[in-house]
Amino acid sequence: MFASLIASIPSPSSGVFELGPLPLRAYGLLIGLGVVAGVLLAQRRWSARGGDADDMSTIAMWAVPAGLVGARVYHVITDWRFDEGFTTLFKIWEGGLGIPGGVFAGVMAALWVINRNGWDRASVLDAAIPGVPLAQAIGRWGNYFNQELFGRPTDLPWGLEIDAEYAEAVGHGDAETFHPVFLYESLWNFGLVGFLIWIERTGRVRRGSLIAVYVFGYLLARLWLETVRIDNATEIGGLRINLWMSIIGLLAAGGWLAWRGLRPADSAGDSGVEPVEVTGPVDG
Repeated sequence: MFASLIASIPSPSSGVFELGPLPLRAYGLLIGLGVVAGVLLAQRRWSARGGDADDMSTIAMWAVPAGLVGARVYHVITDWRFDEGFTTLFKIWEGGLGIPGGVFAGVMAALWVINRNGWDRASVLDAAIPGVPLAQAIGRWGNYFNQELFGRPTDLPWGLEIDAEYAEAVGHGDAETFHPVFLYESLWNFGLVGFLIWIERTGRVRRGSLIAVYVFGYLLARLWLETVRIDNATEIGGLRINLWMSIIGLLAAGGWLAWRGLRPADSAGDSGVEPVEVTGPVDG
């Protein structure tokens, strides 16, 4: 009996929770929970540095909507099929958010808020960045409820059961279980949160460079995960476009870290993150 319980991971029968007359879509709910968790972590880290926790709420007020728009735009540019119809552009609850675009737009919005308020850019970004993979780790479970973001067929004990209609859409209607790519990415991101916090404490990363560590760490996982995914995607030169984006991002983040992001081992130690005196006008 126990063996049968771990033979595979069942998919949910529905992606909608009924709260009385109000339907709640699991995809949006989990993205929202991820955002809340990420902001709370950022607030805690910023407060420990002597900042005002509300600063992170101000950043989130602009960065989160910008990130959602950026994620959707990235998906439309790279993966959206024009035969789906114009109205599907706005149905984000059905999936279709490209994380690279979301992170880029969200960071740009965050930098705008930081500069507008005169806050210390490096310190604010370092405090906020671990909250990004935390939000991703939780939000990825929305893909589970939508039965998307799965990989090649597998007979591993943690294989994910997928309904026939979704399996047939990617040409594998005869397969029973698939790699749970969403789960792999979620677990990786949870680990990345801990790694970012740890490496900052070691003093090996210069102020303001934690974002490069995040980009490198996240895209390192995407480089492998994109080779496992089997959903329809735009390709360039026989490779999924997200693979190309991962390679470019890895080279950029790795180059930055090698050039000026990391401290030599003999000069690193306990960073003892110093409290930051936050100056400048506070707006919002």
